This record gives sequence, C-alpha cells and structure tokens, in this order.
Amino acid sequence: MGGRYEKQGDYILPCLTVPPEKEQPIGVFGQRHLRYLREYRKVTYTNLLTSGRLGAYLAQIDRQAQERFERLIEGMKQAQGITEQLKAENALEWTERMNNIRACAMEIVNEEIIYA
Repeated sequence: MGGRYEKQGDYILPCLTVPPEKEQPIGVFGQRHLRYLREYRKVTYTNLLTSGRLGAYLAQIDRQAQERFERLIEGMKQAQGITEQLKAENALEWTERMNNIRACAMEIVNEEIIYA
C-alpha cells in the first residue's frame, strides 16, 4: 500500500489531505455555480474540490459571467436606445427599462454559463 495510513480502532484509513489552494474572491455568479455543482454535478464538484482547483474554477466562472453580463447590458442599452439623456429626463422610465434589461441579461448568463 502506498501513501500514509493510520489505524483507528479495527480499521486502517488513508491520511488524505486536500492540496492547498490560493484564496480567490468569488462573486455572486461563482457562488450560484458552486451551489449548482453541489446539487446537480456532484462528481465534477468532488473532482474539483479534491484536486484543489475549485476556487480557481469558480473565480474563472465568476469573471466570465460578470463580463458577459456587462456586455449584454451595454448591447441591450444601445439596441433599445437607453441613454443618459433619458435618465435625466425620465428617471422612472429609465429605471424600469434598466431593471428589465438586467433581468434579461441575468437570465441569459444563468442559462449560458451558471447552469450549463
């Protein structure tokens, strides 16, 4: 038998440790993807966790989703003609339209990246 083992009672158990991982900030998209992995992709979650790559993977997903979210919002704003002038003239309509755009962009990011 390779590796280190220790005896606990009548059993000989391997001494397993998870490799150290560099702490990386994980935003809301990364946290959502983590929850998705834990619930629906348990093997992938376990493989990433035990290999020490989970934090880097989630940080990458978070960056990718955030960038896609921002690009979608800018594209939709231009397509719908939402400008700073509208914000100055009719703040309520601007807020309503921006909330709609954010909801649409969030749905797209969730479908393409978070829950894929």
